[in-house]
Amino acid sequence: MTASHFKDWPGMATALLPAIKTLHKGQPDVMKAFREMGAAVHGGGALDAKTKELLAVAISVAVRCDPCITYHVEGARKHGATREEIAETLGLAIYMGAGPSAMYAAQALEAYDQYAEAAAG
Repeated sequence: MTASHFKDWPGMATALLPAIKTLHKGQPDVMKAFREMGAAVHGGGALDAKTKELLAVAISVAVRCDPCITYHVEGARKHGATREEIAETLGLAIYMGAGPSAMYAAQALEAYDQYAEAAAG
C-alpha cells in the first residue's frame, strides 16, 4: 500500500500543543470543565474505550475537524482499533456526512497510517 501524506497528522497534534496550553491559561475554568467532561465521557459505561474513540472519529469526520481527527484516530489506534475498523467507521461517517465527509474520511485513514507507521518504527 502506498502511504499518502496530504497532511502530517502526528505533526499537527504536536504543533497544536502550544496553542492548547495558551487556551488553558486564558480560559482555565472552561478548559477544566472540558477536561472533566472528557474524563466523564471516557469513563466506564456500556461502551468500551475503543468504541467511544471510533464514534469520535466518525463525528470528527462528519463535522470536518482536523485536530479532532488526529487526536481520535490516534486514540482509537491506541485502544486497539485496526485499520479495517477505522475504515468501516469512516464508511458510516461518509454516509452521515456525504461528499465532504468522504474527503475527510480519506484524511482520517491517512492519519491512522501515519500513526501506525510511527509506532512500528
